[in-house]
Amino acid sequence: MLRKLLSAAGLASLAAALTQAVPAAACGSLIAPNGSVRLTHAATLVAWHDGVEHYLTNFSYAGNVPDVGYIIPLPAVPVEPVKEGGDWTLQRLFRETHPAPLALDFFAAGHGKAAASSVDVLQQVQVKALDITVLRGSGQAVIDWTASNHFVLDQETREHLLAYAKGSPIFLAAKYDLSRARQQGLLFGDGTPVLITMKTAHPWIPLEVLAIDGQQTQADLYLLTDQPLNTSALGAMVGQSAVGQEVPGAPGLRMAFQESMNASLFHDLSTDKNMGWVPTSGWLSYLTLDAAPQNVTYDLSVTPMGVVKLAPFGTAPMAIVDGPGGGRALNLPTAPVGTPLAILLVLLLAEGAFLVLRRS
Repeated sequence: MLRKLLSAAGLASLAAALTQAVPAAACGSLIAPNGSVRLTHAATLVAWHDGVEHYLTNFSYAGNVPDVGYIIPLPAVPVEPVKEGGDWTLQRLFRETHPAPLALDFFAAGHGKAAASSVDVLQQVQVKALDITVLRGSGQAVIDWTASNHFVLDQETREHLLAYAKGSPIFLAAKYDLSRARQQGLLFGDGTPVLITMKTAHPWIPLEVLAIDGQQTQADLYLLTDQPLNTSALGAMVGQSAVGQEVPGAPGLRMAFQESMNASLFHDLSTDKNMGWVPTSGWLSYLTLDAAPQNVTYDLSVTPMGVVKLAPFGTAPMAIVDGPGGGRALNLPTAPVGTPLAILLVLLLAEGAFLVLRRS
């Protein structure tokens, strides 16, 4: 996956990774024209409650070039202006999920050249050193827009844009303003947490865009949901803990930690910048991804039962759970037929136990 959804000349870091030396997670590649920049860490928090998804992501990168950039797919149009995320939220989540001794600034922007007429520019805002544009359009229209705004896309990146656009026509592009970063005292390669708020039927996280040729895909993914998550429908039904289990069909994607919201965590998250929406109750699930790039060919969603589900990238985000036509599910336990099969299995086991008891 040579250059995932991104590219170049004059665009840079938007969401995804702790700026500390910790592994991290999801959603957005970072590539310079000459390939001299690499994604170092990525971290994402996805919180879903009552039809609203809060998507907080941040990343840092390594390399010394003047122009870097990326584009990430979104499942829906943001219902609020994209804004700066919490200063310490991702670090606090890392500390919560790794128990150990303790060792809106957005402005109307107007940057960028005029987009192709077939692209709708839905938002343009500044978040610290980032110039952010939210776009809606066909895959080819978005590619045309990138050309007019100095993205340098190779053929594989173009193909990925076209594939993702079939599932959702919404994209977010970010331009890293180096002069503004220097004025703000930001180190080269530092990420800035960015918060995106959308209405969705269930959580959706693009993971395939993190896979870059020659780089092990390492990511941290935090999910705040109303119920505990599981890696299989049967596990969800019987209340079996999924901690320590790998997600079927995704080598290297593992449920590493899970707990209900506690008072200390709620206080720390909800008092951070622009984080007052954090719910008082729910479950925190932490998944870690450490896989070869050729194995990360999927995006991730969560079913109404609370089952982590995968589907090939380009699948319509809401179709992963809510309907057919989204492509072949990668892990059978969470495919559309998985839940009925699990229920049937439980019923058959119950009937067998009843017959044994009656005979005795």
